[in-house]
Amino acid sequence: MKSLMPFVIIGIATGSIYALAALGLVLTYKTSGVFNFAHGAVGTVAAYMVYELRERHGWPWPVAVAVALAVVGVGGGILLERLARRLAVAGLEHKVLATVGILVAVQAWGIARYGSAPLPVHSFLSQATFRFGGVNVTYEQLTVSMLGLAAAVGLAGFLRRTRAGIAMRGVVDNPSLLALSATSPARVRTGSWIIGSVFASVSGILLAPFLGLDPILLTLLVVQAFGAAAVGYFSNLPLTYAGGLAIGIGQALLTKWVSSTPSLSGLPAAFPFIVLFVALLVLPKRLLIEAGQWVKVTRARSSGATRRMPLPSKLAGYVVAAAAVLAAPGLVGSKLLFWTDAVIFIVVFASLQLLVRTSGQVSVAHAAFVAVGAATFVQVAHSGKPWLVALLVGGLVTVPVGALVAIPAIRLRGVYLAVATFGFGLLLQQVFYTKSFMFGPFGRNNAPRPELFGVDFTSDRRFYYVAVAVAVAVLLLKFVVERGRLGRLLRALAGSPLALETYGASVNLTRVLVFCISAFFAGIAGGLYAAKAQTINGDPFTAFHSLIWLAVLMVAGSSPVASTIVAAALLVLIPGYINNPTVLDYQPVFFGAAAVAVAAVAGGAGQVTRDRIVRRFEHMKAAAAGRSTRSPVLARRAIPS
Repeated sequence: MKSLMPFVIIGIATGSIYALAALGLVLTYKTSGVFNFAHGAVGTVAAYMVYELRERHGWPWPVAVAVALAVVGVGGGILLERLARRLAVAGLEHKVLATVGILVAVQAWGIARYGSAPLPVHSFLSQATFRFGGVNVTYEQLTVSMLGLAAAVGLAGFLRRTRAGIAMRGVVDNPSLLALSATSPARVRTGSWIIGSVFASVSGILLAPFLGLDPILLTLLVVQAFGAAAVGYFSNLPLTYAGGLAIGIGQALLTKWVSSTPSLSGLPAAFPFIVLFVALLVLPKRLLIEAGQWVKVTRARSSGATRRMPLPSKLAGYVVAAAAVLAAPGLVGSKLLFWTDAVIFIVVFASLQLLVRTSGQVSVAHAAFVAVGAATFVQVAHSGKPWLVALLVGGLVTVPVGALVAIPAIRLRGVYLAVATFGFGLLLQQVFYTKSFMFGPFGRNNAPRPELFGVDFTSDRRFYYVAVAVAVAVLLLKFVVERGRLGRLLRALAGSPLALETYGASVNLTRVLVFCISAFFAGIAGGLYAAKAQTINGDPFTAFHSLIWLAVLMVAGSSPVASTIVAAALLVLIPGYINNPTVLDYQPVFFGAAAVAVAAVAGGAGQVTRDRIVRRFEHMKAAAAGRSTRSPVLARRAIPS
């Protein structure tokens, strides 16, 4: 036991930071109904601000921390509340998109501005030690642990005992009732977002000396917070605090236990994802109720969104696009590989579009599907199987992975499904990408290009046409799926699962099918990507790439075919013609900012639609009562913003 005590002490300190972040995450979710994927990004910005002020400009640490908490915690909380208010009646995909966009932008900004290597940060808390349980404990560890405990006790007491805390608990479910008690719902939500952002900022500032300034690890602090929040079923603050401590201690103990087993080296880093995934699978469904269920409003499409392009114009567009694709090798010269990349990503986005846009299932693990397809393709191709067989097997092996991800989709809905898939993608990255059966014993494998029907297609020009043929086949198959009975079921699944069940269709089977089909297409894209690059590793398939792909697809629009082409052009083709390295470094920042803008616009449109529906309802009530409808009750009085 004495040999474990140092690891327990370290685990309690880091677990207290995780708990602090999770408490802020739960608070903002409970009061706004918006699950903040950018919670770790807030802490990252605060940590970088303290680093700039203290390490580079010589400010005293109390002043640097105070400024960071004021600017990032308070100011950032106010801005996030304004965004959350616009998203109140937006669809789930746009709620996820907005905060994912912030996460992508902040992580990309950190990498572009400071590099991907961690920067050392000097601790501003005392490193003096005292003896406890036979081991040395630093006052920094004691301070962090006591701060986490005080935050948990103080926040729980505040929410239970004070008028403002009780208002925060009730604002998301019935702001109208809260407004009747002369309390502003907007002011209450702003206060909760400020508290949540301050907690996130403190977590990032405290964690930086332990991890260094690492833009990837700090922004993904949100995953540790997700795991702790899942233990408390995203509602119970004491259990959330306990979950944070358990994750910290578990990580520290696993570090000791697996130190002599290199094959398990990724397990400590993956422990929060395991906790998150298991908690979401075993918690009773009655505990996983989404906050903000009062805003169930049908979001009608605008007239412009439902207007279809005339068939002759559509055919002409297809002909022009086909001609451009076929003529590209003779026109683009040295940029041909970028065009090949774009064609491959059309397949990637087609698979993601089927899952997210057509069936309404929010998945943030798509890069994992592509990685499994790429790794399987390489292994099968090296075993001597024909190239096309290896490509198909790569897609087929990905299908069970899609079915595995669909397991949480059977019992989880909405934001909980997004959180579960995000955790699954990170788990796969941390545990399996480093294994030899994925990308070889050295983390990298060579991938062959095809020789089909006695013709050598290994040149860049000929392989381009192979990629085009596969992309066309996938798009045609996707078209057949969407136009058939399954496509109608998928659209019904996105619109109303309850109505789908009413008509006798199996909602669970439909969910599993769409995940499997999407995974199959993604696996095919992975094989193509490996063959194009001729060497493959796990770097292009991280969870960060899943976030970027989702953001780009949502920015590209909702057309089943055009959106996949536009997304591929935005992600690959256009950057291929940009020679400015600074612009390329900040490209994901632009994607993240665009995603936030698109989500905010969608939220504004949803607000207008909600007001129109409520106003019409008031007119109908007035007409039924025999009163004049010339002075309708404003929607904002019915449902305050």
